[in-house]
Amino acid sequence: MDKRPIGVFDSGLGGLSCVRELEQRMPGESIIYFGDTGRVPYGSRSREIITRYARQDAAFLRTFDLKALVIACGTVSTTAIDTLQREHDIPVVGVVEPSAKQAAALTRNGRIGLIATKASIATGAYERAIHALSPHVTIFSAACPLFVPLVENGRTRPGDIVIETVAADYLAPLKRSGVDVLVLGCTHYPLLREVIANYMGPEVRLVDSGAEVAHSVGQWLAEHDRLSDGEQGHYRWFVSDCVQGFQDMASRFLGRTVTEPVELVDIEQY
Repeated sequence: MDKRPIGVFDSGLGGLSCVRELEQRMPGESIIYFGDTGRVPYGSRSREIITRYARQDAAFLRTFDLKALVIACGTVSTTAIDTLQREHDIPVVGVVEPSAKQAAALTRNGRIGLIATKASIATGAYERAIHALSPHVTIFSAACPLFVPLVENGRTRPGDIVIETVAADYLAPLKRSGVDVLVLGCTHYPLLREVIANYMGPEVRLVDSGAEVAHSVGQWLAEHDRLSDGEQGHYRWFVSDCVQGFQDMASRFLGRTVTEPVELVDIEQY
């Protein structure tokens, strides 16, 4: 058994969707979360900047005695995970491999859709991971640059004309292509699940990257006897900007009231 916490980081608040899945699957685990709210979004930045930010985020979390580090960010998972895995002596788990495995398993017609940030799609990481498992599938991808800021500003509900208009614009080519699986390649996107599902239709199955990475982490901890034996884990929340309002936003992501204090970090120190 291992009562040390799991570290989770994201470019902003989208990684809280991954925390929600970890909490539901393993309520006894303690989690330390860092959201880089001062520099969100990462998806439009260069590989060099993304890697620098990822190193700083990981360095901050490693000031705590962690048993695993979760990259709850599709952009970092596709751009800098190899660097972080080389530089850290604990498991570093990203969202790409677990999501690719589920997408390959679910497709029936061999046509898989992917929505993610521009930076994630540019790396080709999801495509490589899926093709390694199913070489003959066809992947249709679309960058959705407005999704992250809209989610961060609470524009997530069905019936909201702004998010529904943007979603229709991004998703129309994927729907026309006939995909039967759609990978939500950014952990912000599960908050748009209902909007996306309504547009794509019931015949398209959605792969939630946060849920898949939570499953992967839980499986690794169980196999290596690292699960906590506690009944209820503890949570700590850190951001690089905008402490005010975090609890309300986090409560929406997690589906429960967040009462723990939120702490501000000068991430440039790391």
